[in-house]
Amino acid sequence: MNNFCLSGGVRPASLAPRGLCLLLSMAILAGSCREQDATFPKVIVLGFDGMDPKLCERLMDAGQLPHLSKMRNNGGYRRLATTIPPQSPVAWASFITGADPGIHGVFDFIHRDASRQCVPYYSVAETIESDQGWEIGDYKIPLTFWPFNHQAVETKLRRGGTPFWDYLDEAGVPVRIYDIPANYPPSPSHAGHMCCLSGMGVPDLLGTLGGMYQFFSDAIVVARDEPGGGGMRHPLVFKNHTAKGAITGPRNVYDRKGKSARVPFVIHRHPSDPTARIEIQDQTIVLQEGEWSDWQEIDFELEMPSLLPNAHVVGMCRFYLQKVHPTFRLYVTPINIDPSDPGDQKISEPPEFVTRIADELGRFYTTGFQEDHKALSNKVFSDEEFRQQADYVLEERLALLEYALAHYNDGLLFFYFSSTDLQAHMFWWESDEKHPVRSPTEAAKYNDVIVELYKRMDQVVGDVVQRYGETATILVMSDHGFVNFKRQFNLNTWLRKNGYLRPSDCGSLLDPTKGAPVDWSRSRAYGMGLNGLYVNLKGRELYGSVDPEDRNALLSKITEQLLAERDPQNGKQIIAKVYRTDEVYTNPDAATVPDLIIGYESGYRASWATTLGDLSNEVVADNDATWSADHCIAADQVPGVLYSNHPITTNDPSLLDLAPTILTLFQVEVPQTMTGVTVFDRKDAVVATVGFPGKRPIKE
Repeated sequence: MNNFCLSGGVRPASLAPRGLCLLLSMAILAGSCREQDATFPKVIVLGFDGMDPKLCERLMDAGQLPHLSKMRNNGGYRRLATTIPPQSPVAWASFITGADPGIHGVFDFIHRDASRQCVPYYSVAETIESDQGWEIGDYKIPLTFWPFNHQAVETKLRRGGTPFWDYLDEAGVPVRIYDIPANYPPSPSHAGHMCCLSGMGVPDLLGTLGGMYQFFSDAIVVARDEPGGGGMRHPLVFKNHTAKGAITGPRNVYDRKGKSARVPFVIHRHPSDPTARIEIQDQTIVLQEGEWSDWQEIDFELEMPSLLPNAHVVGMCRFYLQKVHPTFRLYVTPINIDPSDPGDQKISEPPEFVTRIADELGRFYTTGFQEDHKALSNKVFSDEEFRQQADYVLEERLALLEYALAHYNDGLLFFYFSSTDLQAHMFWWESDEKHPVRSPTEAAKYNDVIVELYKRMDQVVGDVVQRYGETATILVMSDHGFVNFKRQFNLNTWLRKNGYLRPSDCGSLLDPTKGAPVDWSRSRAYGMGLNGLYVNLKGRELYGSVDPEDRNALLSKITEQLLAERDPQNGKQIIAKVYRTDEVYTNPDAATVPDLIIGYESGYRASWATTLGDLSNEVVADNDATWSADHCIAADQVPGVLYSNHPITTNDPSLLDLAPTILTLFQVEVPQTMTGVTVFDRKDAVVATVGFPGKRPIKE
């Protein structure tokens, strides 16, 4: 998924330093994660993002996934229906709540603010700025303690609904959740029995969702941000084989000019050998060409008014020395929140959960997107370098799994893997057709990386089954599958072509420099995000033009035309299904939800320009990005997988069935907001809860 720099976007909950917090607050309240004396059932859920059933079935038939095959042979395998649309935050929010987007309110990576017509924002979390504070020159500092009680800068979880683990927490069941998406900031544990490490959605220290790498080279002339987002390029000038640079840090939230902190460093490269020495703060890092550093602490100083001490915000990064001669190339990871010392950035529940992990494992990636796909898309990484970096992420995740298993006694353990999704976006190509950027040989070579990854994940499952298969119910699941992404469809260009978006030369919903501005008084519909289409409705949109009584007829006409659209290159149907949200969602919030969800055919997806409201010249064009596979299409074309060490008796399970299944395994009542059913026979659920001292009635 793209990096987002959206209005109402996300950044770490507070960039106030520890020193300043001591001056401006009285106490920090920390939660607990109490251990229980009682013995509970064991339920282990392994979440493999994007694991595809078609590939799994092909590899199982070929004997290459023996542990998953054993589950299938014992009746423990089904394809798992995904959400509408099959986007990761939507799907994981549905898994978490056991409910559709009408309940939890997440229907895309990107939502729009109708009160500002169509300004986009990240769907799962929002940073709310404070309009209060002590004003000193260029600074405005909220005083959050008595008697001032100013509103602090705060990041809030936008996902609605009740997470299924709240019911387990209330029942006294121990819950341990690692790296789950769509739960940043982490929801609270009201009874103290739940520990959670947030995953997808956690920003870097600069506040970007995808992470902002920094790339330094003497081949760069002018510093700039990457046009496609996700990174910065910084020039270096060597004199006598020495160059100076600076790492850009977080914005000073107290400075109304918005200055960013910078940490200088010095590079000494060897005159002839492929070696360089980096001196930064009190650290000296010596790297060979092609070598990665360990995680390095970086202390960013934020300037404050003269009567206060300067603020300090600590993060961490790794350095990768790509090339020394003749052109120098140095990659620096996004600045991650340090799990050993996150300060006021809450990335786990309780806050000390992440520090306990780091005490044992050391530092590890904390950003929600860890595989740096943008570095590959922007040609900072080669294919091999991205594969190497993604493997490092996986090794960290496997170490975290070992930690999770070592500290697991009973109750629920959920563990998430991102590798099967983010590596697939960049390497998947299940086709002999022309790849967007690779030769046929290279496309086949890197598609094999995904095959080997599935085989490795099969071994992970086998290890867990060997250790817990006799004592635990084990579920292996994914949120959706994968298909090739060959052609991109610009929804707004199509709307302009068909007279729904005016004038005929408008170039962007938001940027007036890209063509004539949109005339909202004559525009009846627009697209925003990966799958959403909105009617420009009076009384809802700021400049609404469509009367509410005309909405249904307009939606019917647009739906009919979209389904009839064909690719001029090959005559194929582009859009498989168009979903009306008032028909497929439960009581959706009409003020926020799209009117239509566009379900693309396999091989097609919304164009890169569409997602944030830009228009291209062509309605349909080739995908020319390294991001060559996707899943944001018609839901029935990309189901996920469900495996278990118990027979699955539901023929057509969906993501909405998993939360009720987990609650049933612990004899906890399933709430009315969950419409799914358990995937096991009742007798299997009862067997799984023998000896559970805290049984509660299960809703029939």
